[in-house]
Amino acid sequence: MESALIEAAQDVADILKARKQTLAVAESSSGGLISAALLAVPGASAYFLGGAVVYTAKARMSLMGLPREAVAGMRSSSEPYALLLARTARENHGATWGLSETGAAGPAGNPYGDAAGHSCLAVSGPVEMAFTLETGGADRAANMDAFAIAALKLLARALEG
Repeated sequence: MESALIEAAQDVADILKARKQTLAVAESSSGGLISAALLAVPGASAYFLGGAVVYTAKARMSLMGLPREAVAGMRSSSEPYALLLARTARENHGATWGLSETGAAGPAGNPYGDAAGHSCLAVSGPVEMAFTLETGGADRAANMDAFAIAALKLLARALEG
C-alpha cells in the first residue's frame, strides 16, 4: 500500500483511539483500500467497526440495507448519495463516524456521465461533510489510491472541526 495512504490512516486512527470513537466505512471505487489502510494500523479493533465495498445496487441493498426506494431520485457518484452511504454505515454499525466513497476509478467514466477520476466522499458523525474529487486522470489504480487518501483526509478534517 502507498505510504501516503497508510500515513493518512494512521493520522485518523490516532485521533479515533485517543477519543475512544468508532468508525464504519462504505466504499465503492476505492475497492476496499480505505478499510485496508485503516486495518493496517495496529490497534484497529479499538476504532474500526466494519466496512463494505458497495460496488453495485445489489451490494447496496444486501450490505447496507438500502432498497431502491431509499435512493429514488438520487444519483450514484454524487455528494447526497455519498452522505447517505456514510450515514447508513454509521447507523448500521452504531459507530461515532461513517465514511464513504463513490465514484469512477477508470479507465472510463461511469454510466452517469462522470469522467474517470471522479469521486464523491462523505463523513457523517458529530459533523457532516461531503466533497467531490476530480483527479483528471484515467489510471484506475492511481485513482483508487487518490480516492482512499482523500476520504481519510476528509475524515481527518471532520475530526479536527
